Amino acid sequence: MSNAEQPILPRVKPAFDQDPHRVREISERNLEAAIGREVRNFRRQLGMTVADVANATGLSIGMLSKIENGNTSPSLTTLQVLSHAFSVPVTAFFRSYEERREAQHVKAGEHIEIERRGTRAGHQYNLLGHIGSNSSGVTVEPYLITLTTESDTFPAFQHEGLELLYMLEGEVDYRHGDRIYSLKPGDSLFFDADAPHGPENLVKLPARYLSVISYPQG
Repeated sequence: MSNAEQPILPRVKPAFDQDPHRVREISERNLEAAIGREVRNFRRQLGMTVADVANATGLSIGMLSKIENGNTSPSLTTLQVLSHAFSVPVTAFFRSYEERREAQHVKAGEHIEIERRGTRAGHQYNLLGHIGSNSSGVTVEPYLITLTTESDTFPAFQHEGLELLYMLEGEVDYRHGDRIYSLKPGDSLFFDADAPHGPENLVKLPARYLSVISYPQG
């Protein structure tokens, strides 16, 4: 069969485990999941492994794994045993279940201008919102960054976490590690922020892009 006769295969979309349109219901064990998150958080704060907790409490590793994953409803006796092991009150395991889920609405022109490492290079940072400690275990910092004729190139940012850039206006040659990416309106760049990165060449100004940085809490 010639190249011209080769059948065109349909493009396969990547599959993700999480469905953003899925609606949670009470039957999904929300309480068990909340308790499991707290047990895992307390264990990690103390630097304990699941085996360490099992040895300290007499609970099996399998049972502890089910509790942390929200796959079982622990008895009050079990929670009391865990509370002694972690030196916390039993009520601490229910904290995230009653925790308020925050949202922030920032109107146009009302975002907060802050100073970050690139500010001295003439980069303007506007923080679009901030939610502190939350049940996800992740901190996210969304910024609107503006570069003008007064801005310098600065390809030496380096910090923990992941970062997503989305270009809104202008053109910038952006360096990540040893590669350079030409970013134009509508382009995005998603990368490990532990590698040196930043604008290498300001092609068309003014330039504006969204920067969303995420990293583990604590």
